[in-house]
Amino acid sequence: MRQQPGASSFFVFMINRYSDRRAFLQLLLAAGALPVRAAARQDKAGVSKPATPPSLDGKTRAYHVYPDHRIQDALEAAAKDPVNKTVYVHAGTYRPPSRGQALIWFNARHDGITLEAAGDVVLTAGNPAVADAQAPSYPAVVNHVVYFGDGVSRKTVLRGFKITGARNFTSGIGEKSPIESDEIRKTTFFYTDGGGIKIYARSYPTIERVDVFGNYTSPCGGGVSVEHLGVIQESVLFRDCIFRDNRTQTTGSAIDLLHGSHATIENCLFVGNVANMGVDVVGLLGGAEYRPEHGSGALTVFDGSRAVVSRSTFTGNWNGVDDNGAGSTYVDSIFWKNTLKGGISPESRYELDVTDGAGVRGSFIHGDTNDLRGTINGDVNTMDPPDPRFDAQFVPQAPQYASVGYRPMKPPVPGRETR
Repeated sequence: MRQQPGASSFFVFMINRYSDRRAFLQLLLAAGALPVRAAARQDKAGVSKPATPPSLDGKTRAYHVYPDHRIQDALEAAAKDPVNKTVYVHAGTYRPPSRGQALIWFNARHDGITLEAAGDVVLTAGNPAVADAQAPSYPAVVNHVVYFGDGVSRKTVLRGFKITGARNFTSGIGEKSPIESDEIRKTTFFYTDGGGIKIYARSYPTIERVDVFGNYTSPCGGGVSVEHLGVIQESVLFRDCIFRDNRTQTTGSAIDLLHGSHATIENCLFVGNVANMGVDVVGLLGGAEYRPEHGSGALTVFDGSRAVVSRSTFTGNWNGVDDNGAGSTYVDSIFWKNTLKGGISPESRYELDVTDGAGVRGSFIHGDTNDLRGTINGDVNTMDPPDPRFDAQFVPQAPQYASVGYRPMKPPVPGRETR
């Protein structure tokens, strides 16, 4: 149906009447005013049955998952087990068996479970066997590869996985969802953001040695979206992780901290991530695009949110970090030539675009524009340092960088038993 003249002005007028812009966007989605990939598909993720159920191993006191199992079945078994809370996933690629909202999901009943890769394990959003080959989202069939929902604490651990394959597939609208309680309010971004990992409501997991790569979403959070809905009881912990080659329509190509969220990022690498790949539809509906001139970074921190970043490296991204919050810290980190092409913002690339720069210290910063807002104290940081001479794993070889930036961690060998 052809859009009536003045419809965009009507959207702006109506959106300004709503105190919660996301609520209005949900109305637009429900009315079909905004596109939704695979709209309203309500298939529950993973309805098909595995060939064999995962079982508890008496020696390791853990559940073991192999490629002919469903990971979610093991998570449910561990959730019911009052003692054994470890699940090992053995080498292979694990795909969604059907269209849905997540490949695997954690809620309050799963709190305290450790889900760990035993070998080279890929979790992907894609399954060509059940995807629509004509859809732009092909071969993705879930919104998020991994979902952490309300009631998840730091005791819940995701470790050692490779997470990939999100392609802006979106299933579901409204307040009901097969992966989250009906009691928890759902924003539009509950469905659309966080292709690799979505962290929602009162959810503060520990994510270690996870490689999030090759994901795309619109509008935000290609790799990870954190949305605490303003309830900050703790922070999400990312430790020893890699975020590479993720893309997004607008903000937060690697990690997006939506309003009222908190994340701690320790010893992580950000490389090859691209934001601003298209028009900021959400911003236009609200009357103003978000930082259209220079665009967003690999990490986006919205107002009311906070990031605590230490010993991490941002290099070769479309921009480094944009942070509109207060109280964030960026310590002993490297921001080096985040000048990658690929977005539509017309002005120069930057290393840091932070409103409150007081927490940037001990960091090494060099790019087209080091400090876009002029908020960073050059006396406690090193501006335009020598080339770090990164090796293939992005470890700096120049001696000046001995105590800063990301270092790859050799994973321990988890307990693994053969069948």
